[in-house]
Amino acid sequence: MGRFACELLARSAQFEVVARIDRDHDLAAVITETRPSVALDVTRAGLGFAHGKKLLELGVRPLIGTSGVGIAETLELDLLARSRALGGLIVPNFSLGMCLLQEAALAAARAFERCEIIEMHHEKKRDAPSGTALDTAERMRAVAGSKLAEVPIHSVRLPGLYAHQLVVFGAVGETYTLRHDMSGPEGFADGIQLALAYVATAVGVERGLAIALEKGERAS
Repeated sequence: MGRFACELLARSAQFEVVARIDRDHDLAAVITETRPSVALDVTRAGLGFAHGKKLLELGVRPLIGTSGVGIAETLELDLLARSRALGGLIVPNFSLGMCLLQEAALAAARAFERCEIIEMHHEKKRDAPSGTALDTAERMRAVAGSKLAEVPIHSVRLPGLYAHQLVVFGAVGETYTLRHDMSGPEGFADGIQLALAYVATAVGVERGLAIALEKGERAS
């Protein structure tokens, strides 16, 4: 994902890549030397919150695409960003199609009392459940409250898959299924660029690609 993002942004007239950071680099040292305005984090799951906090402390606007940043951690980053007149964005999934699926899932969560998620990925994906599935479930529970107290998640890791998610709602006499499929990282391209453009001028840390998509639609 990091390599894909670097290749994508190297072709962009809107952005300039000033540093590429991997696990062998000192994050603070590289940031201090190159002085970026925005940083895209697509590192290992579970590191997004710590990296986002460090970036804000260094005066850099974070775009966190790493799995594992919860709603409570997003709020903590938001407070830190606002205290420094900065902004950021937590995006568990950069796909525009997944963004639209989640918006539909939130609407359905207000109507149905039973729901389960099936997420399927290639065999090299280490985290399970996926950050996208966890985010979908967490956001649905937030809007539905006690009406939808539990959202079981089933994870599949097999060769031949890339990234797929089904959200299945059930009630007496009917089911309602939302499905999204990806065949490669190219599906993230538009979302990455929209999110970076949003973060460059944002104040506070928001969650989800929808706000960047909305801003991009208004600008066009």
